[in-house]
Amino acid sequence: QVQLVESGGGLVQAGGSLRLSCAASGSIFSVNDMGWYRQAPGKQREMVAIIRIGGNANYADSVKGRFTISRDNAQNTVYLQMNSLKPGDTAVYYCSAGVVLTSRSIINAWGQGTQITVSS
Repeated sequence: QVQLVESGGGLVQAGGSLRLSCAASGSIFSVNDMGWYRQAPGKQREMVAIIRIGGNANYADSVKGRFTISRDNAQNTVYLQMNSLKPGDTAVYYCSAGVVLTSRSIINAWGQGTQITVSS
């Protein structure tokens, strides 16, 4: 019913930048919180950044000052600008969205994940 399609992952050197995008589509009435999570090998998935529909955002301490989350409500799209990347940022990054469907049901949707690899 809802698809989240991510783009922008890849390989980058330490200190470099990448920008992730995630577009939601399908039977959408509205989108509430949108966010980015990541999972490194052998570790649990962790929150990276979340942005509310009004624009308020929260960040993991490990990315504060380096990553910026933003959204385009008209396009149901969330972005993650990642600067000053470190090898410790290497992980699969997933976007997530709280979606109100046209049926008025509420679901939490996830993207398929995109690999970010930061080389030293």
